[in-house]
Amino acid sequence: MRRWLIASLLLVAAPLAQADALDRLRSFLETTKTLRAEFTQTVIPKNGRKPQFSSGAMVLSRPHKFRWQIEKPYPQLIVGDGEKVWLYDPELKQVTVKKQGTALAGSPAALLAGEGMAALEQHFGLRNLENKDGLEWVEAVPKSTDSGFERVRLGFAGNELRAMELVDSFGQTTSLVFSRVERGLKLEAATFRFTPPAGADVLGD
Repeated sequence: MRRWLIASLLLVAAPLAQADALDRLRSFLETTKTLRAEFTQTVIPKNGRKPQFSSGAMVLSRPHKFRWQIEKPYPQLIVGDGEKVWLYDPELKQVTVKKQGTALAGSPAALLAGEGMAALEQHFGLRNLENKDGLEWVEAVPKSTDSGFERVRLGFAGNELRAMELVDSFGQTTSLVFSRVERGLKLEAATFRFTPPAGADVLGD
């Protein structure tokens, strides 16, 4: 009887030992070398103006390479090639370029395209949040005061990243929902190269 009771207690306690959101994040970083996903983005200004909606696709090759392409309603492209980050606005015919170390340190991009959990913990304070919308959430607060963001939240379904919420230093909230997520892809090196189009103004480093 006593053995049965102990076994029953262990079975009851087992769910308490399940992975939390920080474990999900750690597993995601350890097992995800390449990733491709579509996203929808909602930007909610602090002043109560109408939300802004956009959509597009992103590709990652860790560490430090990514391609973030907004397709609707206005095209915009951000490419991190491992050394520099390029931001291209086709309508303005303008390219802004920064050294990637400066552009990524303490930024949301470092969460997804960085070197791993240890490097992440150097730039962010991490903690588990309560489950919401069927997802397990981690909150990341930048340790740098000039990162431009107050906090970033990542939502996981199992070991799959499904959402991000970013609050910037102006109180503006950006929500991202990911779909059609694929991992372990073989990606062409050209995916993460960017050459400024002829006639575009190039600003920055």
